[in-house]
Amino acid sequence: MSEWALVPLRLFLGATFVFAGLQKLANPAFTNPASSISIQHQMAFAVTTSPIGGLLAHLVAGARVIGIVLAFGELLVGLGTVLGLWTRVAAAGGLLISLSLFLTVSFHTSPYFTGSDIVFFFAWIPLIIAGGGSRLSVDAKLAQIAARQQGAPPPALVPIAFSTVQSLCGHYDDGRCRALRALCGPQHCPVLAGERPSLYDRRHLDVVDRRTLIAGTSAVVGGVAGALAIGAIAAEGGKILSSGASGGGRTLSPTPTSAPTTTTSAPTTSTSASAAPTTTTSAPTTTTSHPKGTLLGSASQVPRNEAASFTIPTNGDPGIVVHTKEGAFVAYDAVCPHLGCTVGYAPSMQLFACPCHGSEFEVMTGDVISGPAPHGLTKLDLVEGANGNLYLQ
Repeated sequence: MSEWALVPLRLFLGATFVFAGLQKLANPAFTNPASSISIQHQMAFAVTTSPIGGLLAHLVAGARVIGIVLAFGELLVGLGTVLGLWTRVAAAGGLLISLSLFLTVSFHTSPYFTGSDIVFFFAWIPLIIAGGGSRLSVDAKLAQIAARQQGAPPPALVPIAFSTVQSLCGHYDDGRCRALRALCGPQHCPVLAGERPSLYDRRHLDVVDRRTLIAGTSAVVGGVAGALAIGAIAAEGGKILSSGASGGGRTLSPTPTSAPTTTTSAPTTSTSASAAPTTTTSAPTTTTSHPKGTLLGSASQVPRNEAASFTIPTNGDPGIVVHTKEGAFVAYDAVCPHLGCTVGYAPSMQLFACPCHGSEFEVMTGDVISGPAPHGLTKLDLVEGANGNLYLQ
């Protein structure tokens, strides 16, 4: 049973990193400098918050390449871990990725244990120390094949209780080892240590190890080629889906729905016998009734329990307005205070969610429901005019 102990950890870490890599590759915005969720935007923000900000400042120019390498790195690490192929190497790569994300993304998360990157960092350590085990492992399968080709016994690890060793050992006598003339213990037990292999056996084992290494290297090369193909397919699929999308939801259009009302009275002419005709014309009067502020668009553009985006004129940040189920309109600066990604509205849960790192915010107040965002969204003063339009104060 102990050989199965690492399998759940392997599968979880591997599947998570495969998903993370494919998610980045399938999202065109990840490498688009104009997007608020791009790697460029996140690295530029991390320069001012990360303990390695000085190093990041020199790397921002190559953010796109770094983003692609990170995405494929996560994919390769995940596939290697799930398959049990070069597991220690994959785990070391996963540990380095988790460490880099901790130093750049979640370093200031408080309390520290609410950030996932530090947890992933320590979760990789058992796989670096113990490897992937012999269950559901390509490494173990290749070693068995190489041993069989050389006529050697399979390199299987068989756990056995030391009390069983004592009962089978001919040197064991009343708690002592007659071979060592010492207390019987597992540290220097001649049964557990085994006999020193002969020169022929050593060469035999070297051949098995070399064949295993060659077969493993071939499998890794094939895995890398497969990962590149999978990543390319995911990237192309993301572009196709993105091009067919509506642009990420509704966008308010600043076009008034009710035009100003103009009233003009017809000319009136009065004539008397002793005076010339007199013509009186009243000037056109324009009636306009709306609050002061910047026109965002018609309230009818935002159905109940839906959201629409706009650009905040004072700072150029993306804004979001929600028409709540209760009928109220609320607006916020949509920039997540964690790393500057743009939050979106989740109608099913009636909350704001950050697509980058999962922060959630309450709709009516903008307060943080769950981190890693350090504080809530910035609320904007929004007014609905009598003419049915929304105005930003």
